[in-house]
Amino acid sequence: MPRDLVVEIRQNPSADYTLLPRQGGPGDRPGARRAEPLDLKVSLRCHGVEGLVHMEANRAGDRGPLTRGRHAFLDVRAPELIRLAGRLRWVWKQQLVNYPVVDTDGMPLDYPFASAVDLSRETALARNRTAELAAEGRHLFRRMLSGPGRDLAELREFLTRTLTEEGPLRVSFDSDLHLPWPMLAAGDGRDEPWQDFLGYRHQIEQTGAAYARIQAESPPRTRAVTSLNTDSTLESVGRAPEVRKLLEERTELTVRTESTRFREAFEGAVLDEDLMYFWCHGQFVSTGAAYAQLTVRLSDPMHIDAELVRRLREDHQDVPEALFRPFVLLNACFAGQSAEAELEHLGRALVELGASGVLGPQIEIPQVFGAEYAFAFLDQYLAGQATAGEITWRLARDFADIHRNPLALTYSLHCGIDSMLELTP
Repeated sequence: MPRDLVVEIRQNPSADYTLLPRQGGPGDRPGARRAEPLDLKVSLRCHGVEGLVHMEANRAGDRGPLTRGRHAFLDVRAPELIRLAGRLRWVWKQQLVNYPVVDTDGMPLDYPFASAVDLSRETALARNRTAELAAEGRHLFRRMLSGPGRDLAELREFLTRTLTEEGPLRVSFDSDLHLPWPMLAAGDGRDEPWQDFLGYRHQIEQTGAAYARIQAESPPRTRAVTSLNTDSTLESVGRAPEVRKLLEERTELTVRTESTRFREAFEGAVLDEDLMYFWCHGQFVSTGAAYAQLTVRLSDPMHIDAELVRRLREDHQDVPEALFRPFVLLNACFAGQSAEAELEHLGRALVELGASGVLGPQIEIPQVFGAEYAFAFLDQYLAGQATAGEITWRLARDFADIHRNPLALTYSLHCGIDSMLELTP
């Protein structure tokens, strides 16, 4: 006898089919640039309590082997990969940011990577430190793909060959494990050490957040709408004043220095900003024996974390008129470090709420470099001529080639490889 089935809708991105699906990135509006297909997609999925990791890699338009795609269970388990990723971030901080130049008595004279952006006068030192970091990145890449078995061997050969011999590629790591992909390296180390980093060779994004609901289009505009969410004590650091001037001159800017104003904006159904910039402090705060969360602070002591932004916007998730889809530059320490088993990440929550992408550093970045990077990125992004993926890739190469500084490789995209500012002339 026929009967109706009970259906519980857990995700409703189309608002009961009242909204048309977006095409994903640039190209949604008539006449706008269409997003190009990804060149390579790598998926990592965790299985079971033992942390088995299954990896699959596919080139666009490539059917792969005759019988099935390139995939295998990794020999290394998820907890070990998380540990190795944490160690890589720690090495970058200790061997680069905290690396001292000492006098004859062994006393520190300067910390060049923490105090300067342009290291072209320290070419030998910069190359030495970068070579060490590239070796660490290659170690993690090889350790991840090491082990016996035909499937794993074929996957290892394919990924190594593709990432070292082809490019630049547009690569998406769709993963349950959030690793510092731009800081990983592949190659033999025979050339300049910068050239082995995945972030130097390719455009890279990390995905894996929940699918954001489809949102209605905002009216085309001739001037971008942005916000600067900042700690007022950082307003004079490095090129921070120039960053603010850039936003004031080229966009409709809202400045928030207090968490009260930030919370009021997030509680509104419509938060229609093209770009949201955070220039503030970030830290991991322990809230339990086995749990830590990334928080950022503006000028007051209030911590802003993933659960707070989810709570502020939870009533708007199924409201067709609600709007939130900025590209977010989260220029706070550790902001690009994606959620691991024990870490909750603010950037992932923003993507789940609708942000088109989040860009942030994987480690504690020197403030002078952070301000310099922000100016360079925003200057190009606000021109509306390139995607976030193209810009982050170019900046990684420019800072390395011109300034001999590898710190731009620590900035990683959480989604957003196709994010681009679209304005009407």
